[in-house]
Amino acid sequence: MDERRLISGIESPRRVRCAIYTRKSTEEGLEQAFNSLDAQREAAEAYIQSQKHVGWTLVETRFDDGGFSGGNMERPALQQLLEQIDARQVDCVLVYKVDRLSRSLLDFARLMDRFDQRSVSFVSVTQQFNTTTSLGRLTLNILLSFAQFEREIISERTRDKMGAARRKGKWVGGTPLLGYEVAPAGGSLVVNSSEARRVVEIFELYRTHRSLAAVVAELAKRGRITKSWKSRRDQRHTGRPFTKASVRMLLSNATYCGKVNYRGVVYQGEHKAIVEPALWDDINKDFSERSIQQPELPQVPQNAPLSGLLICKHCQQPMVATYSAKGKRRYRYYVCQAAREKGWKSCPTKSVSADLLETSIVIQLRSHFSGAETRQTFQVADSDWQALVLADTEGIPGILQALIEQIHYDGPIGAVGVKLRTPEGFRGDLASTFEYKIPRRRGRALPAFRLQPASETLTRPPRLARLLALAHKLEGVIRSGKVKDYAELARLAHISSARIGQIVMLGLLAPAIQEHILFLPAEQAGLIGERELREIAREPRWDRQRARFDELPAARD
Repeated sequence: MDERRLISGIESPRRVRCAIYTRKSTEEGLEQAFNSLDAQREAAEAYIQSQKHVGWTLVETRFDDGGFSGGNMERPALQQLLEQIDARQVDCVLVYKVDRLSRSLLDFARLMDRFDQRSVSFVSVTQQFNTTTSLGRLTLNILLSFAQFEREIISERTRDKMGAARRKGKWVGGTPLLGYEVAPAGGSLVVNSSEARRVVEIFELYRTHRSLAAVVAELAKRGRITKSWKSRRDQRHTGRPFTKASVRMLLSNATYCGKVNYRGVVYQGEHKAIVEPALWDDINKDFSERSIQQPELPQVPQNAPLSGLLICKHCQQPMVATYSAKGKRRYRYYVCQAAREKGWKSCPTKSVSADLLETSIVIQLRSHFSGAETRQTFQVADSDWQALVLADTEGIPGILQALIEQIHYDGPIGAVGVKLRTPEGFRGDLASTFEYKIPRRRGRALPAFRLQPASETLTRPPRLARLLALAHKLEGVIRSGKVKDYAELARLAHISSARIGQIVMLGLLAPAIQEHILFLPAEQAGLIGERELREIAREPRWDRQRARFDELPAARD
């Protein structure tokens, strides 16, 4: 019994909602009044009409994919059909032939499984099979195997044909190039005079400056953009400002010197050249030499806690992590994406030291969340707060990502604006944003600690606060295994082991005392002696440490 008899043989007819799916691989002929999609639909409608006596009814929505390959499922009408199946608005899917639904055996198996989960029947109008029996499923798989084989043969023939056309120097399609238009009859390129002058201008600029960044900056100054064009489906693609990548791609395209590049081999083209071959060779020789002089370095994972959060305030572009190296030492930075793509002069912010910015933000968060009520409102866990206070290098990146929604940095004045993530039920009377300033002198950013609002000038952190931060840093170096003991650390730092021990002793102070010291004004912190703190740190119990610390006159409010 085939699929038709299976459904028509039901004794008590019920309403079967039938959707028709049609597909054509190319757009050729779709503009006709009666095309292939209409023919497929007409055959399926006639079949539904023949089954009307058993309750078959047509779903009026059309599911037509014109110009889409059957080799994948990225088809708008198919996705719309699957959505209606999931919503249980379809009981049966009809196609003209099996390969109209899919030419991929794997995709077809997935579709059949999805149909089965929703109790949806599948009918091919011109091919009889019954998917309820093992023989019927075998027949279906054989049909699909041949459909997939046919698709692969067509793909191979198409690639061979395009390769042969390329070797003869013909244009076989692709994204339109600046300086050329596709001939009305297709298959060849004709020169667009106005755009060709812009192409020559770009080649001349590079010959003069020998720098992609300089060329991008000059093109931006002159208001030049990439090619604007319209697709066959009438979709408009507007030109964009040039970047270093787009300029490099244009300069290295052999089409502009009248040739065609196919799989690394350059052939003479049938189209007219826009630039002289000698100029193109000279510029691309320069690219080749630079590639040899600068071999590709292995990718090194970036430690970037502010990745995805930091925005250049001037360009409204993300600032991405990078680094420079001198010997074995690495210097981390955040660089404006616009400066990377359009040249260093295009952005006044350019870059900022990663260590400086990250440290300043951590210190600001300590100040902002110093109150227990604020921490509770923003749902800051006690473990996260302790990591902030103790500058836990392993936990800080995750904490910054959890607490901060966005950071804006204004390089020329060193202003930093931080927007915090607000939990559900957030009270508007608590500030979710704050701003501070990293002062700059002679173009260089200065260290920052207890940073003030942007309208004020920053001062250097008190000595005790710096020693306390250093104590945690030294302890972190030991815990990370970078050095084996304090003796080796003292040797590398060129200070005595005794002094290392004195500094590390400050890290044994109770967290409440450390927090108090971090936020003491400079005039009060100067009245507390390092020796007094070391004596307090020798007390093993934190409550007794706190009692002794409160006895110090400078520690009182």
